[in-house]
Amino acid sequence: MSRALRVVLAEDGVLLREGLVGLLARFGHEVVAAVGDASALRESVSAYAPDLVVTDVRMPPGFQDEGLRAALALREKNPSLPVLVLSQYVQRAYAAELLDTGDGTGVGYLLKDRIGQVEQFAEAVERVAAGGTVVDPEVVRQLLRRRRDPLAALTPREREVLGLVAEGKSNGAIARELVVTEAAVGKHIGNILGKLNLPPAEDTHRRVLAVLTYLRG
Repeated sequence: MSRALRVVLAEDGVLLREGLVGLLARFGHEVVAAVGDASALRESVSAYAPDLVVTDVRMPPGFQDEGLRAALALREKNPSLPVLVLSQYVQRAYAAELLDTGDGTGVGYLLKDRIGQVEQFAEAVERVAAGGTVVDPEVVRQLLRRRRDPLAALTPREREVLGLVAEGKSNGAIARELVVTEAAVGKHIGNILGKLNLPPAEDTHRRVLAVLTYLRG
């Protein structure tokens, strides 16, 4: 772990909320506020200026997308605020909306089922807090099945690489997973950015643009 984080947590389910508090504490992080609705989320962020916000999508009073809307409003006010959104179901539009805030960095969208994979969840928390972008692998898999243009020009390997980029993996991690060199991964990413009509330079912002293109199809 790179550093201890001060976290504001918003989850209306008491058991899951307390479980997340304990899980984050296990990895050395401090939950400075654990709340159950979107209004309290906004107030807590204003009061505590946390390093990271973790919030459910559906919250009182309507149990629609109040948590997501609060997260988007917080990011509009402070584009550098890292936000990790948790969802019960795959909604790729939610991930796209998050990536549209700020410069698209420091955001994550995970299914709640991912919390059970403790190490991966902890890694996602720290990656988002450090300015990374994380999209749930299940969202990526569904997009692979459904996406057409503008991804039609990508080769199967390039789509695979872009999917791993969307999950927030570094070039080194992608290289290890695909059992190729980092140079090969860099070449694939360069080709992807070119085919998506994005500048070929490989920096964080352009990777986010590529992922956003991937989400929107």
